[in-house]
Amino acid sequence: MTAAGGAFPAGSFTWIAGIEDTCVHPPERFAMAPLDEHELTGHDTAWRSDLDLVRSLGATALRYGVDWPRVHLAPGVFDWAVLDDRLAYAAGLGLTVIADLVHYGTPTWLDDSFADPAYPDAIASFAGAFAARYTGVVDHVTPLNEPITTASFAGLRGVWPPALTGWDGWTAVVLGIALGMQQSVAAVRSANPGATIVHVEATSMFSTADPGLGAEAALLTDLGTVPTDLVLGRVDPSHRSYRWLLEHGATEAGLAALVDGAVTLDLLGVNYYPDLSPRRLEPGPDGTVQHAHDRWTAGLVESLTGFAERYGLPMLVTETSIEGDDDLRSRWVQDSSAAVTALADAGVDVRGWTWWPVFDFVDWSYASGGVNVEEFAVAPEVLAARQQVGGAKEPFLRRMGLVRLEERADGTLDRVETGAAAAFRAAATATSVARP
Repeated sequence: MTAAGGAFPAGSFTWIAGIEDTCVHPPERFAMAPLDEHELTGHDTAWRSDLDLVRSLGATALRYGVDWPRVHLAPGVFDWAVLDDRLAYAAGLGLTVIADLVHYGTPTWLDDSFADPAYPDAIASFAGAFAARYTGVVDHVTPLNEPITTASFAGLRGVWPPALTGWDGWTAVVLGIALGMQQSVAAVRSANPGATIVHVEATSMFSTADPGLGAEAALLTDLGTVPTDLVLGRVDPSHRSYRWLLEHGATEAGLAALVDGAVTLDLLGVNYYPDLSPRRLEPGPDGTVQHAHDRWTAGLVESLTGFAERYGLPMLVTETSIEGDDDLRSRWVQDSSAAVTALADAGVDVRGWTWWPVFDFVDWSYASGGVNVEEFAVAPEVLAARQQVGGAKEPFLRRMGLVRLEERADGTLDRVETGAAAAFRAAATATSVARP
């Protein structure tokens, strides 16, 4: 028997916060430095006050990473000490924790990461052990955050391990991820039959004014749903991407096994950033260039209604925010949450809204020496500011939090609440009164 939303029952609306938790620790043969946001943002030392802050904002649920690369020391060997303290503390505050089991990285002993033959069994082993240990403390689990983004960074563009490239690399990573997710869901439910599975995926939203790029925009849009379809066992010979996957390294037997291994999901988490998720394709000197552009709440509504129509699952907005000054972020708190609650009132089954991240985070280019690692173009002046030595984080801090990070001379980061934090607190309080 599976959960039907757990702490997010039908008709409810929950205010959720998320602490950025990207955790990529590459094997020694990779040139990149570790990308560990809990360490980079100082959360490893400030975790108690950070969790207190989340609760003080009015959030009653928290998306939180469990640092798989740091916990799973070797096959069958786990170090739970840090998680024991943090998860118990969060639960003691009354926070419903949605645990991110995988947030872009794998343990270093999985030499080929998501493409390693041992990956599915490894993540299933961790998922089952985690679920068994924390039953009653953490009963909401995300098997893997953003499969489509993971495939881009790890399989298409060679940024993170296993650093594969091209569509064959993308396919190899996606197939490994999908099999690992299916086995993880089975392991979690075996260990904790009351667990709620929260699947989290990024919005794929592509357009172009160039007739020559129409097919590419359509392909990218189609592929945005492939990882979820694979996990749900939908990619059979009638699926529109079936032949394409075979052309890029999938096998009929492998796809059939994923159909046979289909799992159900309890909640569908949708990640949408108004100024980052919508992409416009344009020709460039070295190929197609993606330009992110702002579609404000229209894009959010389109994303949620599209996911609802395709999957028919109850949903959460599991990530949203915008980069900019206090006024801009405050307006996005108000406008986006109003758009989502309006959808819920109109009958769309969306049960919660998450601001991610609670506090600013360190741009992912920090681990790559300031080189842009994003799928989309980044302004030259931003890149120039990051091309410096000395290890300062200030040029890399992304101003997307409700709470601003301010770097001291010694490198420590202070937390400073912004007007957006006040807007979140006011909205959460008002909604909790309106929706008992």
